[in-house]
Amino acid sequence: MGIKGSLSIWEAESRDIDLIRLTIGELFDRQCEAFAGKEAIVYNYPEIGLDLRLSYRQYRDEVERLAKGLLSLGIQKGENIAVWATNVPEWILLEMALAKIGAVLVTVNTNYRASEIEYVLRQGDITTLFMIEEHRGNSYVESIYRVAPELKDLNDPIREQLSSANLPKLKRVILIGDTAPAGIMLYKDVAPLGEDITDETLRETQSSLDPHDVIQMQYTSGTTGFPKGVMLTHHGIINQTHVSCLIGNLKSGERYVTAMPFFHIAGSLGAVMFAVYLGCTLIPLISFDPAKELELFDKEKATFSFNVPTMLIAMLNHPRFLAGDFDLSSLREIITGATPVPVALMEDVKAKMGADCTIVYGLTESTGTVTETIQNDSFELKSSTTGIPHPHMEIKITDPATGEPVALGEQGELMTRGFLVMKGYYNMPDKTAETIDAEGWLRTGDLATMNAEGYVNIVGRVKDMIIRGGENIYPAEIEEFLMRHPKIAEAQVVGVPDSFMGEEVAAVLRLRPNETITEDEIRSYCCDGISRHKIPQYIRFASAFPLTASGKVKKFELKAQLTRELGLEDVARQKTA
Repeated sequence: MGIKGSLSIWEAESRDIDLIRLTIGELFDRQCEAFAGKEAIVYNYPEIGLDLRLSYRQYRDEVERLAKGLLSLGIQKGENIAVWATNVPEWILLEMALAKIGAVLVTVNTNYRASEIEYVLRQGDITTLFMIEEHRGNSYVESIYRVAPELKDLNDPIREQLSSANLPKLKRVILIGDTAPAGIMLYKDVAPLGEDITDETLRETQSSLDPHDVIQMQYTSGTTGFPKGVMLTHHGIINQTHVSCLIGNLKSGERYVTAMPFFHIAGSLGAVMFAVYLGCTLIPLISFDPAKELELFDKEKATFSFNVPTMLIAMLNHPRFLAGDFDLSSLREIITGATPVPVALMEDVKAKMGADCTIVYGLTESTGTVTETIQNDSFELKSSTTGIPHPHMEIKITDPATGEPVALGEQGELMTRGFLVMKGYYNMPDKTAETIDAEGWLRTGDLATMNAEGYVNIVGRVKDMIIRGGENIYPAEIEEFLMRHPKIAEAQVVGVPDSFMGEEVAAVLRLRPNETITEDEIRSYCCDGISRHKIPQYIRFASAFPLTASGKVKKFELKAQLTRELGLEDVARQKTA
């Protein structure tokens, strides 16, 4: 198995790892029994009065009380239950409790506003919404009143169900907080409702579940078109966790600090599920803050972390990190990915943080990771590729125009097939058929290459590729080169419309602290190192980039902003006319 001839095709192989057949609830119960007295969850936030340390025994008890409360509310197997919150402790308990009773956890982006939450509640057939009061000035309570004004008329939200003309499936809204707004019940009132539910009833409910049932639904970011609900199963989630942790050589002794948002696959799976599978200690950030994460690395003696590149850049360039305020001697490994990772960044992480890097590539539709570097890989491979395909998964790299596999080393769209591929998009059969072909191949939309050993390198998005005068230009290559300049902390490259060439290259740069540089200096640097047609026509500087809530740069927004600033709207309209 593995590489097939001279084409970019990887045939599935087991790598001596067998898949397992369990539900999330079964795995959770097993690990809570095995590690009963061990620290499971830590929230070290004395500055906001949150100092929580749960053992696995306490973790199980809290989850079972909550699961019984959910059953008492009438929540049944297969119901879609949304959680709209930052990484608060209740999120973790809800993920496990919903899995034990077979209700589908629907994750909601913390940046959503009224129209977006309305869309998810309606399209996702949500019956119950758990939410916090607000996040970064965005009032979730005001948003939910706007889309379901009938809530305010409920006198007893515990016993009365909502009847909303706009959202006919929505029965209740539950606030993770201390004071209940009109018509909204409190999270703390849920578990006491289940006092009459027996252990046997909970066990019978859990035993009725099948590993291939859908148990999570995660909405894509919706950077093009409306967001789509990705349906994921117990089987995919558990075996992604199983395979990733074995390949990563992760152990039960890990002290795992992460800021990855729980609504994202790298949070709900790569944080919460990793920790349960390993029986290790999970130390989440409520939301990303570079100084707080560095502080937790130090105070909690973190051994392991998962961060997207923008997070690593923020930590490496934080004044307190540069001043040497933090002891990171316990930090052994950092997983990163979710977007192309510049080699220069990986070199910085190794040199300045002292941690080895594991690079992963994946997407929500593949239940997370598809390729991963392995422990005995050279630093060169770890820092310049996304590794080899996961066990039991097939990969091919195809010409986007013809769909035929390309030769090794050539660029094309990465496609994958196997146990990690989603069940489909919720209530979107046409979109599902566009993404998963009749033979089960998932189109990722990512441009990649594969070398003779099967190592994959992601070079950008099919839609991000710049076509200048008929030549294909890959932004990741230019970003990688620019970030090797000692004064540049981060580079983002996009294509902007041009009436003659079709598109031109534009670079937006964020400099390292206290550094200055001119456009001419950057062009001179580029002339010495990359081809003429790849040198940015436009160079701009920024102190920050527009980010998704999971830390990815919104390139579509950056491109639109540059098009406006450069006065190219008419050219853009002519191209699409």
